[in-house]
Amino acid sequence: MEQFEGKVAAVTGAASGIGRALADAFVALGMKVVLADVETTALETAATELRAAGGDVFAVTADVAEAAEVDRVGTAAMDVFGGLHVACNNAGVSGGGLTWEIDLETWRWILDVDLWGVIHGVRTFTPLIIASGGGHVVNTASMAGLTSNPGMAPYNVAKHGVVTLSETMSIELQMTHPEVGVSVLCPGWVRTQINRSERNRPGFDPAVEEQVDESEEGLAALRKLVDTSIAEGLQPAHVANLVVEAIRENRFWVLTHPEWQGMVRDRVERMLTGESPWSALPGTELSGN
Repeated sequence: MEQFEGKVAAVTGAASGIGRALADAFVALGMKVVLADVETTALETAATELRAAGGDVFAVTADVAEAAEVDRVGTAAMDVFGGLHVACNNAGVSGGGLTWEIDLETWRWILDVDLWGVIHGVRTFTPLIIASGGGHVVNTASMAGLTSNPGMAPYNVAKHGVVTLSETMSIELQMTHPEVGVSVLCPGWVRTQINRSERNRPGFDPAVEEQVDESEEGLAALRKLVDTSIAEGLQPAHVANLVVEAIRENRFWVLTHPEWQGMVRDRVERMLTGESPWSALPGTELSGN
């Protein structure tokens, strides 16, 4: 997709982080953008700032875990702007612990947003892009979708699912609708609020969260590592620029950290040689010793 000006984009998780950076980039390219996020106040702030910058945007409060709410985002694109050409299924949350100790509510919450949210977006947005004459779908996965690091099983499962979902639909679209491209975004550490996802979890109690952090020394250390790594990560605007380049070039893979590719290679090599899995990410040991 080479022409952006005048085209329409929909971005989920658009109120902050990578989603907000994507919206900024699309507005700068002259696109009309439907902004979707579960955080109403932050979404309204983003919409106001983008309009002040000259952007033509429309905001929809939506929880991507609900298919009907994602449908409303697609409907807004068609009703307000008359089409849809780029869809970024970007909303995401995180959380974890020891795999066998994670409560089912946490599993459901993360899978509902990170995997089902993308499934809902693919189901809703792809037919609209086809009907609009073609364009591009961007699904946000993670390096966690290409590796299997400890302490984050629900997130890993969801992101691996997004990767294979994206690969499958890319092949299917090449066979049936080559006018629609697909990219899967697999970022490493980026300066977002993904490590503060619990703020959007239904029924979240900060006091309870603090108790959980203190109860597992190893997991608390891992969370500290994640917080530090995110704070020192890439700027979301850099990631958004990589996504725009991928859309322009109709390139599938968007890996933000070339230096992390060794982890992917190590995982595949262990798979092929029959070795047991191991984390190649420094500092991910969960032992409190």
